[in-house]
Amino acid sequence: MNIYNTLTRTKEEFVPINPPYVGLYVCGPTVYGHSHLGHARSYITFDIFFRYLTNKGYKVRYVQNITDVGHLVGDRDIGEDKIQKQAKTEKLEPVEIAYKYEVSYFEDMDRLNVLRPSISCRATGHIPEMIDLIEKLMKSGHAYLSPEGNVYFNVRKFEGYGKLTNRTLEDAQESERIERASDKKNVEDFALWKKADPNHLMQWNSPWGRGYPGWHIECSVMSNKYIGETLDIHGGGIENSFPHHECEIAQSEAANGKPFARFFVHHNMLTVNGTKMGKSLGNFIILKDIFGKFDPMVIRFYILLCHYRSPLDFSDEALNSARTGYERLKNSVFALKKYVEKNDSSSIGGYSDIDGLKDQFYKAMDDDINTPVAISVIYDILKITNTEMSGDSCDKNRMKYAYDVVETMTSEILGLKFDETISSNSLDDKLIELLIELRNGYRKEKDFGMSDKIRDELKKLGVTIKDGSKDTGYVISR
Repeated sequence: MNIYNTLTRTKEEFVPINPPYVGLYVCGPTVYGHSHLGHARSYITFDIFFRYLTNKGYKVRYVQNITDVGHLVGDRDIGEDKIQKQAKTEKLEPVEIAYKYEVSYFEDMDRLNVLRPSISCRATGHIPEMIDLIEKLMKSGHAYLSPEGNVYFNVRKFEGYGKLTNRTLEDAQESERIERASDKKNVEDFALWKKADPNHLMQWNSPWGRGYPGWHIECSVMSNKYIGETLDIHGGGIENSFPHHECEIAQSEAANGKPFARFFVHHNMLTVNGTKMGKSLGNFIILKDIFGKFDPMVIRFYILLCHYRSPLDFSDEALNSARTGYERLKNSVFALKKYVEKNDSSSIGGYSDIDGLKDQFYKAMDDDINTPVAISVIYDILKITNTEMSGDSCDKNRMKYAYDVVETMTSEILGLKFDETISSNSLDDKLIELLIELRNGYRKEKDFGMSDKIRDELKKLGVTIKDGSKDTGYVISR
């Protein structure tokens, strides 16, 4: 299995540190609002990594943090905490805001069939560990206390800062010039602990007085506690590679003297009609809103049609196209399932064309989780089964084997769920069954004119009738 490593900017063979165990850490949401389409892309992406690594036999510990303190507006070291700002807006306690939107986040992920991580941990539950790490960095000379009572990481004391995003120290300085705290020694230094004013809603005791943690420190603490000093894979969005992930690397490696992560995996940006999504631009798409227009599985399918490292542009037209493709896939799987359920069969392999396509699927997934190619392979398998089920002879064991292969690919690995109805153009399975029942009645009465008329009209709608020796079945060929 080869994965693109942002650290080395190349695909590398993935071999975990302690096989068969894999430590996967992914930056979770800041819980101050309902989840949006960008969250869907991020957590579906790493859900696929989690599922596929598990399918390959690895024992994966998937850790995801919940940021409920320390993430300031603008992602920098000045400004108001996002949780606190929302608490004031809604006239609630910060803990109420965090809990409300954490519950909302998991509701949305459940609807997208995103598996829960092995461990979901809140930043506020790890304040003592954060303080311990900051003290360690101060003792080693990597951090300092400013005259205003804030603790900063001294970037110039860590030689490897910028290696993830290939930035020089001058690049880091330039990115911080617009908004910077005045008490830093260097423009590029970042906050580990912020002194709280008396009116700040979230604050804790520390060796440096009452305050709260910076944004970056939580990930180093929680990944270390639940996985170890070196992660197999650290995941997140490309927009978090700088400064967030660069800061994580710096503080973790300065404290432990070991590589922070062997693989950094980043998914690309999501845009809306070619424009970056953002609240200020009026194109911010909340998942709960879009679920009212589209089945969550269509959204999941749409995201998987694009490779995770490629930019993904959202539009109603693109999602409608994805819906058509999803329904075509769903109907073919459903027809195959119905056939298998009606025929006593066993899942015996040895079918070279099915096995060849199965190999192609796993080859695509082993090539940096190439879901678009993997999905195309599933269509190829279903094309074979649709053709065979609509023909004069059909190997029921072959169909059972093909169904089991497709079920593993779609459900277990890609996380696609299919309900028990035909969805194309509102064509309901019960209606099809009723028409078949009527047709069988006409056949018994030897009214072949009406029998053929029902068959021909259904075929125009994409439903191919297959008369067997015992009963009549059908295949969706749309």
